[in-house]
Amino acid sequence: MDIHQIIKLKINNKVKSKFKSIFRSIFRSIFRSIYKLPFIEKPLPEYPFGKKIWANKQEYTLLHKEALKVNDNEVKDFESEYGFSLNTNWWSDLALHTQVVIKPEKLNFFHGRLLYTVLSRYISNLSDKNSHLTILETGTARGFSAICMAKALIDNQCPGFITTIDSIPHNKPIYWNCIDDSMGPRSRAALLKKWSLELRKIIFLQGWTNTVIPKLGLERVNFAFLDAQHTKESVLSEFLYVFERQLIGDIIIFDDVTEKIFPGVCEAVREIENNYPYEVHRIKFSDQRGYAIATKTS
Repeated sequence: MDIHQIIKLKINNKVKSKFKSIFRSIFRSIFRSIYKLPFIEKPLPEYPFGKKIWANKQEYTLLHKEALKVNDNEVKDFESEYGFSLNTNWWSDLALHTQVVIKPEKLNFFHGRLLYTVLSRYISNLSDKNSHLTILETGTARGFSAICMAKALIDNQCPGFITTIDSIPHNKPIYWNCIDDSMGPRSRAALLKKWSLELRKIIFLQGWTNTVIPKLGLERVNFAFLDAQHTKESVLSEFLYVFERQLIGDIIIFDDVTEKIFPGVCEAVREIENNYPYEVHRIKFSDQRGYAIATKTS
C-alpha cells in the first residue's frame, strides 16, 4: 500500500468516524425528544402503600387520639374570622379513616377544616346563590380533602362538583396504610362508602396531573386545591391551567407551603404572588404544615 492509499484510507476512516459521531448525536437528540413527549410517562403505581398491613387497629386509634390533642386554637381563630366551621366530630371520624397513617411526621389534618371554611365563605359571597361551582383538586390520596369540600357544598346547599386527580386507582382494592386495612384490601370507593352523600359530588380521575389536566375541558374553575407533586414546575403547571379559568374572587389553595420541607412549593407560590394577579394569604397551623390561599384580584 503506497502513501496515497494510506492517506486515502485514513481520510475515509475519519469521515466514517465523524459520520458515526454525528449519527449518534442525532439519535440521542431524537431519543431524548421522544422520551419527553407526553404520551411516554412513568407507569402508574399499582400498590402505592405496599402489599401488607402497616399496623393494627389499636395503633391507628392511638395515633388518632394523639393527633386530636394538638392545640387547635389557631384553627378556631381562623374559623371564627371567616365565619364558618366544620363539625369537629364529623371531621374527626373522617380523619380516622383517611388521614391517620404511619409516617415519621406528626399527624395533622387541619387542612380539612381550612378547606371547608374557605369554600363555605366563598359560597356565601356569591352574588348568584344558584351558581354551579366547579372545583378542582390535584392529589386525591385517600379522599379526605375532596370529602371535606363536598361537605361544604352540601352544608351550604350549593350545586357543583369536585374533580379530583391522583395516580392512585379509585376502584382497585389495595392497602392504604389506614385503620380499615384490618378488613383487607379495599378500593377508595369502599373506603369512603360511609360518606355516600359527599361521594355524589366528586368525580375521581386516575393519572398523572400533567397529562390528565389538559384533557379535562373545564371552562371555569371557581375553587382549586393543589396538592399533587410538590415540585416548582408541577405546581406552576397546575396553577397555569387554573389561572386561565378563573375570574375575580376565585380561589386557589396550596398545600404544604413549608419552606424547609417543600421549597419547590414555596418558590412556586412566591412566583405566583409576584407575577400574577392574586392576593396570597399564608397560614401556618404547625411547623410542618403551611398553606397559602390565593384569591384572584383582576
